[in-house]
Amino acid sequence: MLRQRGLPQMPRQYSPQVRRQVIELARAGTKVKQLAATFQMSEATVYGWLKQERIDRGEAEGGTTGQQLELAAARRRIRQLETELAVARKVNEVFLSEGVAPKGFTR
Repeated sequence: MLRQRGLPQMPRQYSPQVRRQVIELARAGTKVKQLAATFQMSEATVYGWLKQERIDRGEAEGGTTGQQLELAAARRRIRQLETELAVARKVNEVFLSEGVAPKGFTR
């Protein structure tokens, strides 16, 4: 893969099947260095997957994959709600500056 100078390389996405296969081979005794070379990935990727697998199996402390996915979804929802709130505040600000009462107040 060609890499331009000065530009950071984007992380590569691997299919769940590749991840499962690499983890199974590593647990069966294949060396991480060999797996990284065979699947053209960094050793850090393999070690990270193995660490997460131990967490998911309850063999190590940390957030499980399911918990991490749930947390990511919650953070996305929070960002969305914060954006909606900012828009609502801006609209309210515009209405008040134009002398229009919120919610059609007529008194």
